Amino acid sequence: MSERSSENTGKPFQVAALQMVSTPDRDRNLSDAGQLIAQAARDGAQLMLLPEYFCYMGMKDTDKLAIRETPGKGPIQQFLADAAREHRVWIIGGTLPLQSEEADRVLNTTLVFDPSGKQVARYDKIHLFNFEKGEDKFDEARTIRPGSEVRTFDAPFGRVGLSVCYDLRFPELYRKLGDCALMVVPSAFTYTTGRAHWETLLKARAVENQCYVLAAAQGGNHENGRRTWGHSMLIDPWGEIVDVKDEGPGVVIGGIDLERIAAVRQSLPAYRHRVIG
Repeated sequence: MSERSSENTGKPFQVAALQMVSTPDRDRNLSDAGQLIAQAARDGAQLMLLPEYFCYMGMKDTDKLAIRETPGKGPIQQFLADAAREHRVWIIGGTLPLQSEEADRVLNTTLVFDPSGKQVARYDKIHLFNFEKGEDKFDEARTIRPGSEVRTFDAPFGRVGLSVCYDLRFPELYRKLGDCALMVVPSAFTYTTGRAHWETLLKARAVENQCYVLAAAQGGNHENGRRTWGHSMLIDPWGEIVDVKDEGPGVVIGGIDLERIAAVRQSLPAYRHRVIG
């Protein structure tokens, strides 16, 4: 248990979603992320979630190949480890491109660092986004190799389940994560799909698993011409929004209240009543 969490025993553990509008400049993105991490730490956050592609959104899909890193080495991973250590917080690093076995594809990877700066978990995004509607055309499989295993890690308040963006549409993944106090969803939802489905899907995952859901999104007009939906939020086990940020960079913050989880599960024991899965 970190020093910060032990000082707050009995109080809700504070978590934050950091919303960004990332650019094709990796170093600028890391600087922007660093400022948001510092702001969230000042506001009392003990665990922070960055959005998908927080470190880089290139002008074209293949641009990410140029900044891919090998596991355990590279400026993006070093930045995350240093920030966690400096602020004595848990950092879930959105996603970054890690080298895969294929020269023309990367893994879209979430890395988790504890308050000492040690990497404690890794999740490679399983479901790859494919969408065509009007001018919106995306096919992540062209440049991303999918992962194959679900991942969780133990935080001071309980189990945290890892997922990324398009995973949100596949409830079976969240069931497989098991009994979590918190599930996280770093994302870069398009404006079109986000407006239609984002909040509905996040609330569904919180209600059906009777846990908190923390979603950090890209939110705004990007230099590459893409527009993302934003609306980073924290949702409680009853499906109520604790905090939300519509567009632009910023911090969403709130507490993980274990008594709230217990009360919801006691009054409506749907999680315990599961028969399948």
